[in-house]
Parts: sequence; C-alpha cells; structure tokens
Amino acid sequence: MRYFTQDHEWIEVAASGETATVGITDYAQGQLGDIVFVELPASGTRVAKGEDAAVVESVKAASDIYAPVSGTVSEGNPSLEANPALVNTSPEKDGWFFTLVLDDKSELEGLMNGFAYKAFVDGL
Repeated sequence: MRYFTQDHEWIEVAASGETATVGITDYAQGQLGDIVFVELPASGTRVAKGEDAAVVESVKAASDIYAPVSGTVSEGNPSLEANPALVNTSPEKDGWFFTLVLDDKSELEGLMNGFAYKAFVDGL
C-alpha cells in the first residue's frame, strides 16, 4: 500500500507490513527542477516521523526530504549516487530514496492515500 505526506513524500509498505520504501512524488520533483545531487541516510540510521532523512539538490535549490514514519534505514538507493536525475525521470519507481524497517505501523494512519493526495495537489 502506498501513502503520501503533505510534504510530497511517498511511502510504499511491503506486503509483510514490516518494511517500506520512501521517495518523493512526481509533483515534488517537478517543483524542484533538475536534480543534481542526493544525500541519502546511511544504513542503520534511525529516522523519526517528520524529521529530516535525506537531502535533494536541484538547479533551483536544496530541499530536505522528511521521514513519513519512524524507523531504521535498511538501504539507500545506490543508483541515485551515480544518477540523481532518476528522481526526475522515475520519481515514484526507480528514483526511490531509501528503505526502512517501520517502528510503529500506526504512524501510517495520518498519511493520505492516492485519492486524497491527488485532491490535495489539485488544491494547491
């Protein structure tokens, strides 16, 4: 299941419900412009819901990527180090930022589903 934040991050929870993949939405990458650098959290890093977890730099600006839920990072996307533009070309698939082990699945309850996120973006 995929969820979205008001800060334009997405989180896709694995079928097991224990792990998830995090990235930014197509809307977010469009607002940022051409991505030139991504700083990812190291494996084993603990992230807290709503706190800085990664940094993305574009030709326009640098922006923090926030953790949609609390957990422990299992892996950063190694493809982004060599090709940060993947965030532009495939933000909701190949351009993911990191995977994590969830601390508390109940934190997902405050996030939007796809329909709610689309309505949120349409209202911007």
